[in-house]
Amino acid sequence: MRLLEVNSSVEEKEFLEMAVRLYKYEKNWIRPLDKDIEGLFHPETNKLFRQGAKSRRWLLKDDNGNIIGRIAAFINPKWKEKQPTGGLGFFECINDQKTAFLLFDTGKNWLKEHGMEAMDGPVNFGERDKWWGLLVDGYTEPNYNMPWNFDYYQSFFEAYGFEIYFKQYTYMRRVKDPVFDPKMEERSKAIRKDPDFSFRYMKGKELKEKAPEYFMTVYNKAWAKHMGKSLSLKETKLMFGKMQPIIDPRLIYFGFHKDEPISFFINIPEINQIFKYVNGKMDLFGKLKFLWHKTFNPPNKMLGLVFGVIPEFQAKGVESAMIMEYRDTLAFTKEFKYETLEMNWIGDFNPKMMRVCEQLNAVIYKTHHTYRYLFDRTKPFERHRIFD
Repeated sequence: MRLLEVNSSVEEKEFLEMAVRLYKYEKNWIRPLDKDIEGLFHPETNKLFRQGAKSRRWLLKDDNGNIIGRIAAFINPKWKEKQPTGGLGFFECINDQKTAFLLFDTGKNWLKEHGMEAMDGPVNFGERDKWWGLLVDGYTEPNYNMPWNFDYYQSFFEAYGFEIYFKQYTYMRRVKDPVFDPKMEERSKAIRKDPDFSFRYMKGKELKEKAPEYFMTVYNKAWAKHMGKSLSLKETKLMFGKMQPIIDPRLIYFGFHKDEPISFFINIPEINQIFKYVNGKMDLFGKLKFLWHKTFNPPNKMLGLVFGVIPEFQAKGVESAMIMEYRDTLAFTKEFKYETLEMNWIGDFNPKMMRVCEQLNAVIYKTHHTYRYLFDRTKPFERHRIFD
């Protein structure tokens, strides 16, 4: 076997095409958009490089010159851990443990050379909401930017010595399933009767001009402490701008107290139901196919992105009232055609969000593992801290 560092456009293309060949006969695998992966590894499209990030990619060839594996290693300067920790990601491999271990060793050695003391994998060279974790249960079609992999990958990671750092759950419920936790119904009553509270979605000018500001306000109070980063108005406007081509205004819902934003949930149509027809290419032909399916074969699945309530209104029934109001004014109407709701990326370190999903009568539909490997094998292993 021979390792080949990815340094040219030919090798960059092979890094993408290797996965296409590997999953050729897997009906549930959906090819990611080429630009979504390739863009992570270039300073022009990934600002982490401008903040001191580093990365390497490798291909592995067998003795006949066939590509049998790939892997990436990276150092994200934004990660703050007890020990300097790098990442491994975009791992793909034939069903051979020796091949997998050689790829893991390659990433580990590069990270050690750059002062790392541990590695997480498989993870993304960027934010946690994309390409993060190893699928270990629920081998149905992946949601957009969520990883899908062969089931034998789990044995490779665990045999090598990776340990579970945390689990990520995808919850699912039928949109028009009438069953909710009775406690949620009861908690919502007082809030829904109080005229100081209101809940609504936005459209037109308000969606464009006000929603980013409302989102920023609630997010920075509800999530910034846990995620280690506040959002600026510029960032939230950019985020909403990128979502614009796929936004359904009815899926973005806010709660207010005396006209001040206090809660939200952000959903989008699950666009992998469309992207599966473009074969990874958003060239002119791909865009035409995207538009055709968006118009005539639209998604019937909602994808939950993020949910938040500011601290002073948590545990008071606001989240219950928001959900019940959404049910009665939108989700249970005849005009609402979405059949299922999936909520990605609910970490097992976040019991509050897990309880919210359970109160919605949602069930765990998929499970991903994020693993950690300590280079000093004598050090005690600690799992991700539990959110309060």
